[in-house]
Amino acid sequence: MELRQLEYFVTVAEELSFTKASRRLRVVQSGVSTAIRALEREVGTPLFERDSRHVRLTDAGTAMLPNARAALAAARAAHDAARTVQGELHGSVTLGILLTSAGIDIPRVLGRFHRAHPHVRVRVQYSPSGSGGHVDSVLDGSLDLAFVAFPGRAVPGLSAELLAEEELRLLCPQGHHLARATPIDLTALAEESFVDFPPGWGSRGVVDRAFERAGLSRSVPLEVSDYTTMTGLVCQGLGVALVPESMSRSRPGLTALPLASTDLRWRLSVATSATRPLSPAASALLEEIRRCRAR
Repeated sequence: MELRQLEYFVTVAEELSFTKASRRLRVVQSGVSTAIRALEREVGTPLFERDSRHVRLTDAGTAMLPNARAALAAARAAHDAARTVQGELHGSVTLGILLTSAGIDIPRVLGRFHRAHPHVRVRVQYSPSGSGGHVDSVLDGSLDLAFVAFPGRAVPGLSAELLAEEELRLLCPQGHHLARATPIDLTALAEESFVDFPPGWGSRGVVDRAFERAGLSRSVPLEVSDYTTMTGLVCQGLGVALVPESMSRSRPGLTALPLASTDLRWRLSVATSATRPLSPAASALLEEIRRCRAR
């Protein structure tokens, strides 16, 4: 079993497409297919189910994926450690980021890191399922570290370091009837329609849990994946939204109102695996994030 085969296997598993995997690997598609077939012969079972439209992992492929990632990570760590002895940091880091990272200037972090370590390649990824997706990716090894926003609950296998926190604000159209009742109590919101992110996103989890603890239900007919669409829908009177304070500023046509409960807080953390050591490059990026927070 060759590391190249494992790399091709992991890439196809992440892309669920031989075409996309070949583009990412910069290898002709036939080369990727040949390597996967050879790997399947070696392990004695199919790793992917293929048809003309879809590629899916088999049960064997799903079982093999975490170990394949761990083997590649160990090989990269050994390679990077040897090169680091020469006095320069090498390697690659995969970082998960969010739509908002209040308190952390991500472009500045990455710029400073690149100038300090020009031979390290940083790959940045979003997750369509928000913080929940990033947590899963850190745990399975597809992300080295990630910005996540979720209540301060412990996640087995995950280490999370708090970077910043903000109170949530209610966004509603100017002239909305709730603007006369500040600060806003959750009971006043029970009959409102909400615009919110899908389950798994940080602020969504904070709000859902707050309503559950208060014994209240709420209606979320409109789920979006960006603040621009969210604020546009609120401005049109299609619902209200609860957002971090920094994202409620300077929104034309909208009013940002404080909440009576200060427990509704959006918390930004940086997450890493609690069981898998960081590579030298990933450790250096984590230190740069910490320095940025300290300012």
